[in-house]
Parts: sequence; C-alpha cells; structure tokens
Amino acid sequence: MEQIGIGVIGTGFMGKAHARAYNAVFSAYPDLALQPKLVGVADINGEAAKRTAVQFGFERHTSDWKSLIVDPEIKIISITTPNVMHREMAVAAAQAGKHIHCEKPLAPTAIDAKAMLDAANSAGVMTQVGYNYIKNPLLKLAKQMIADGELGEITSFRGVHAEDYMADPKILFDWRVDGSGGEGGAIQEIGSHIIGIARFLLGNIVEISADLETVLKTRPDADGTPRKVMVDDVARMIVRFDGGFSGSIEANWLATGRKMQLGFEVSGTKGSLAFTQEHLNELLYYRAGDPAREAGFSRIETGPQHPPYANFCPTAGHQLGFNDLKTIEMAEFLTAIAGGARNGPEFLEAYAIQNVIDAALRSSKERSWVTVK
Repeated sequence: MEQIGIGVIGTGFMGKAHARAYNAVFSAYPDLALQPKLVGVADINGEAAKRTAVQFGFERHTSDWKSLIVDPEIKIISITTPNVMHREMAVAAAQAGKHIHCEKPLAPTAIDAKAMLDAANSAGVMTQVGYNYIKNPLLKLAKQMIADGELGEITSFRGVHAEDYMADPKILFDWRVDGSGGEGGAIQEIGSHIIGIARFLLGNIVEISADLETVLKTRPDADGTPRKVMVDDVARMIVRFDGGFSGSIEANWLATGRKMQLGFEVSGTKGSLAFTQEHLNELLYYRAGDPAREAGFSRIETGPQHPPYANFCPTAGHQLGFNDLKTIEMAEFLTAIAGGARNGPEFLEAYAIQNVIDAALRSSKERSWVTVK
C-alpha cells in the first residue's frame, strides 16, 4: 500500500465531506493501491482551517490555498470552494501536476469549464467532479437495467432536484445569487445534479427548451439594502435525448419542505424505474405485462448484492448514506489515479453538463429551442 498526499481547499460543508471521505477510504477499501494521507487544508479563514485540521487530522493548515499547490508532498488537490473560484485553482493545480477533485458545478460557464478541461488534459492529470449521487449502487443498477433493455424502448424521462434552503427571502445576497458572470442559480447549483443523472442513465441531451424564473427579485445585503437577484430560483426544462425520446427536468431551491428531492422516473415500453434521494436505498421497478392483480411498482432494496454496498455493511437493510457515497467517489478516484478503472465523472463530463446548463440559460433568454453544444 502506498500513501498519496491530499490537500483540501475550503472548510465548509463540502470541505469537511471530502476530509471525512478520505479518512474513511481505508476502512472501506483496505486493499486500494493508493491510500489518502491528509497533508494540508486551506481556508481564507485561518481559524477555520486550523479547526478543520485538528478535527480531521491534517498535518498542517493555511489561509493561502496556493501553498497547497506548490507543496511537493501533496499529489491531489480537492477544490470545495464556490464555483467562481474553481477555474483559477484548478488551472494552477493542473500546471503544478496535481490530480484534481473539484466540486460541482465545475465552473460558472462552459467557457471556464473548457479552460479547466484543457489545462488538465495538457498536464495529463486525473480529474474527478463531485457528482457523488451517481455513486449509489442502485443508480448503477438502474443504468445497467436500462442498458440491458429491461425497460424496453425508452419513451420518457422525468427528473427533479428540489430543496428549500433558499426559500427564506431574508437570506442574504451572496455569490449564489449574484449572476454577474453570466452563470445560473438553481439550475446550476442543484440542477446540475439531475442533469448529470439524466446523462448518466440515458446519454446525451441534444436539444432543450427552458423557462428560468427569478421568484425572489431582491435579497438583502449585509446592511439590509435590497440587492437585485440576477439568477433563477426555479428552472423548468423540456429536453430531447440523442436516443430520440424526450423528457422534463426541474430545478428548484425554493421548494418549501423539500430537503433532498433529487429524483427521476424513466419509462419504457416494457417497464419503468423510479427513484428519489429522499429514500436513497430504494429503487422502484414496474414491469409491464404482469397480471393485473399483481401489477404495481416493486421495491428493490440495496444490499450486499449491489457492489460496493458490502464494503460498508455485510447485511441488507442497514443502508448507505451521503458520506458513504462520498467515500465511494474518493475510492474510485484513487483507483483511477493508480491506473485502474476510470469511473468519473471527469472534467469532460462536467463540461458536457455545463453545456446543457448554458444552453438552458440561452433558451430561456431567447424563448426558443436551443441545440446543446
């Protein structure tokens, strides 16, 4: 077993999630060729960096993220800052020869995402983007069932990512609702997840008609002054896939009462699948043609028969959680760096997702169908 040095930029929710997942990798995947070693953590708030270092066992902490980039002991940089900062950090990390894990969305715009992709490709480094929900064994099962034809010919997709963390109009104006760089709001921050899932299950989205709505027109600044909100609160999209079928996607961060309604239904001529992250250990499966008295959705419950569930628990019914999905994500990234399977999603896929988002922004502005780049 060889250790590989980790540097994490950012100590918020996702920074801590990364550190926790890196720490959990060895217990869940003791046979990995590379095992993570928490070397350095950076945050503009030096005290926050220090607290996080103590909490998770980083060897050192700093308020200067660039010091992690030049640290020879660090081979992987995890970027968990707001996405307006991703491009500068990722390009610098790539040029320094570091492998990069970057949280989603990859960048504010497709132009920024392409610059990050080009930098990583030029440097020959491995990349990963934090779409950890597709690491759920049941989503991998859903993808396989679709590919194997168990649903027959696909006829439609319905997807949604709805939460309520921005529903309070008193929430202060910040980078999420600024939009001065041309980026989206809900469509980008949470819509990128369901767009990514749609692509993961069904392939390329080739055309889109979108309606993006700013419901809360202003939010207060720190001193109480109203600031104009420049991004969407709710995004509704009709999409067409290159498989010839269509579907709908919604992103909504004002959905009162919803904490994690990240879900989908895929319908086909032989059956359908339904899933929601609110019940992430259950996949519902309907098989057309069953006798009427027995017809209905049946529940597939995750267990050791769905790898890599058994890495975390040997018994069915005990369930995986968010942090377990993050650990799977890190383990697969480390496997790719060591020369094994590349499960991604890498910068290329995140760039493709951003192209869908950019097309939706353009469609809503132009009030027309738009072809996705």
